[in-house]
Amino acid sequence: MARGLRKRIRQKNSENSGFGTNASGRFIKKDGLPNVERKGVNIFNRFSWYHTMLNLSTFQFLSYLVTAYILVNLFFALIYYVIGVEHLTGIDKSDPLNEFIDVFFFSSQTFTTVGYGRIAPVGFMASLVATFEAFLGLLTFAIATGLFYGRFSRPRAYLKFSDIAVIAPFQDVTGLMFRLAPFKNNALTNADVVVSTAIEVSENGETKTNFYTLKTHLSHINTLALNWTVVHKIDENSPFFGFTKDDFYNTPIEIIVHVRAFDEVFSNTVVQRASYVSKEIVYGVKFVPMYYPAKNKEFTLLDLDKINDYMAVDMPNIVEEE
Repeated sequence: MARGLRKRIRQKNSENSGFGTNASGRFIKKDGLPNVERKGVNIFNRFSWYHTMLNLSTFQFLSYLVTAYILVNLFFALIYYVIGVEHLTGIDKSDPLNEFIDVFFFSSQTFTTVGYGRIAPVGFMASLVATFEAFLGLLTFAIATGLFYGRFSRPRAYLKFSDIAVIAPFQDVTGLMFRLAPFKNNALTNADVVVSTAIEVSENGETKTNFYTLKTHLSHINTLALNWTVVHKIDENSPFFGFTKDDFYNTPIEIIVHVRAFDEVFSNTVVQRASYVSKEIVYGVKFVPMYYPAKNKEFTLLDLDKINDYMAVDMPNIVEEE
């Protein structure tokens, strides 16, 4: 453990992180959500299905919808088939496969309330099932429509973070740096960043996690249009003061990032989180520029493919004072 860290743990650590000293594992996952699993309640109360569906990727969301649609229709088709195809008019009875295919498509027409009319229920049981399925279809599509609208209209920051943080020279010492950039054509203003760190330390034979707020060189910008390289200066006021390359790689560290900005289109505040652990911190490199003027000099090009690009640099020889 670096001497600078031993000095820091004598001071009061930050208490507003939202995590306790005995929390374990990564605190913020790569998707920005807290790495917390809850127990003590059943699964129906443990998850907000609305939030879960909104947080799915577009591919996952559409896959779940299509899969659920097929399974529901297969379920009702099986019920109709068990009741008997003789209770459905217009069924192709040439072979069992054709019967089931017709029953499946009748189910899909009933579920969506299309009702082409070639196949119709006959008798109480078939009509009862068709009535219930049509009612369930109306409710399901109302929910699906709400989810589509919620996903489409929900304010999001749409920020891309670098996969790594770097330790590079900064103002005659060193600095911890990472960068972010908007990847859609949204307009973000009044952007603020709050950076904290969780460092696992041993005290009196016990291992616990201390939290520290990291002061950034620039914590607010008026307009977030290009990339933003967030820098924490590693000086005598930093919990990383005196850290060597091995200290960064071998000490359990997590850098927790909160970015808040105002979206002019949604007229709402958006928030996005990210984190970096020890294995995602690269020592002795600096980021290369990722934006440059266009050839005609009429606009600026922001190359998001370069957000993780870096180059090696010579590090200053910092000697910690006793």
